[in-house]
Amino acid sequence: MSIVVATTSPGFGRHGRLPGLLEETGWEIIRCVDNTLPDGGLSRHIDRADFLVAGLIPVTAATVSAAPKLRAVLKHGVGIDSVDVAACTARGLPVTNTPAANSNAVAELAVGLMFSLARNIPHGHMSVVSGGWDRRPGVEVSGKVLGIVGLGNIGKLLARKAIGLGMTVVASDLYPDRAFMAEHGIELLDLDALLARSDYVSLHVFGGTGNAALISADRLALMKPTACLLNLARGEVVDNDALAASIAGGRLRGAAINAFVTEPPDISHPLFKLQNVVFTPHSGADSLEAFENMGRMVIDDIKDFVAGKRPSRVLNPEVLDR
Repeated sequence: MSIVVATTSPGFGRHGRLPGLLEETGWEIIRCVDNTLPDGGLSRHIDRADFLVAGLIPVTAATVSAAPKLRAVLKHGVGIDSVDVAACTARGLPVTNTPAANSNAVAELAVGLMFSLARNIPHGHMSVVSGGWDRRPGVEVSGKVLGIVGLGNIGKLLARKAIGLGMTVVASDLYPDRAFMAEHGIELLDLDALLARSDYVSLHVFGGTGNAALISADRLALMKPTACLLNLARGEVVDNDALAASIAGGRLRGAAINAFVTEPPDISHPLFKLQNVVFTPHSGADSLEAFENMGRMVIDDIKDFVAGKRPSRVLNPEVLDR
């Protein structure tokens, strides 16, 4: 019997050794990645799928109710806020993700965005390619304070890199790894204190209603006017209306945005008119190494499910105990 795998993740199985590994499995891969459709085309094929490899397109109760053959939902990534785990659990569907597989890729992008803001790299590029020669002095990150909001796998890797650059690192985390923080000289602060102290603030928390507008107008007002905000979390974590007003009013130096509430975003928003904001298309995990790591983990988990084994990365293991 052929196994049908539907995926809404554009990068799943496309890089490194993964195309060959997928070909060896004999699975039918259905790629639901049509950007002109709200669900990438998933609704057209979900009724045939044995497994769903989920990207950023939401997996809802309606999705799983339309999938009579579905055996599991596998997130091609770490954050599962786009997956209705409760609905999957009610249907008896295990949900997996790929913890730490893309952590280094996201941490490296955070460093790159920080340098882009510090040294005005996007503006310099546009100046040269348009025939200009506008040399704007930037700042050095060495000696500056980096505030990391969410000191998980990504936050820890970013902290190590920042310390290597000569930065002081402070962090805010609901469940701090105190041993790690002590080892690396990282001070634990509440969020408001972190915002007030930091020269750069990098967000690495989960999305969802609990963190909606976590960085609000009131909290942006706590930041230094010379500070920059980096959102590598989820779009809803930052009030972008307030962010645009803060930057336009000179109350914040700049920002880098990698995630948006609606993707692609509405570029008529005032944020996109500002020169000192850098945008990337939710590409934190988009390195060849990360794609191979994530894909390998997903393939291994599907193989385990097919063989009747229990994958180690199931997030709702109670469905396997029924």
